[in-house]
Amino acid sequence: MVESHYKISHWPKKERPRERLLEQGAQHLTEAELLGILIGKGTKRRTAIDLARELLDRYESLENLFSRSPAELMKIKGIGSAKAAILSAAFQLVRRVQSRRSNKQPIFKRARDVADHYLPLMKDLRKEIFRVLLLNRANRLIREVTISEGTLDASIVHPREVFREALFELAAGVILLHNHPSGNPNPSEEDIRITKQLVEAGKVMGIKVYDHIIFGGDEYRSLADDGLI
Repeated sequence: MVESHYKISHWPKKERPRERLLEQGAQHLTEAELLGILIGKGTKRRTAIDLARELLDRYESLENLFSRSPAELMKIKGIGSAKAAILSAAFQLVRRVQSRRSNKQPIFKRARDVADHYLPLMKDLRKEIFRVLLLNRANRLIREVTISEGTLDASIVHPREVFREALFELAAGVILLHNHPSGNPNPSEEDIRITKQLVEAGKVMGIKVYDHIIFGGDEYRSLADDGLI
């Protein structure tokens, strides 16, 4: 990669990304230029645009870049903890914007509704996360609860952990969510076993388990749609 030996501040004003963004709008900038603005400053031998181009070259797409942790971003020479934190914060804001359609809590009547909302938030996670959505009688989300982070295991995803907050919130039902960092959304035997255990526990407590949705890459599987609930 050719390195730039001068600062962006030395470029002609009409060529500087920040000035062009303010005058023409962000839509006229390349992905490298937009990332460069977030990165802010380069190094003695490389501009912020050079660093942005290396990030895009290494991870091949913005989507792949968004899934990287701050520690991974810091492997690029010139990306320190401050720059990595800024990039990670920006990526998370994008995920949240993608997942929210309105200021109201969403209503989930089918698996596709849940996937539209949560796929942008969960598809790039690097470790397995198990969440429970607490719903009222109208299927509107009351709130979400993270039960575990790491390998899914029945000893961790125990009925008392799953239904404790549901009982507290007087939830009418729940939807179970978790992701497969491998990118394969197909349920494992353990996934199915845990789901059946939680369905039976919910019946005892009077709280219906509507679905268990597994995310993998850009795809998802609904155990309810598959007839496993």
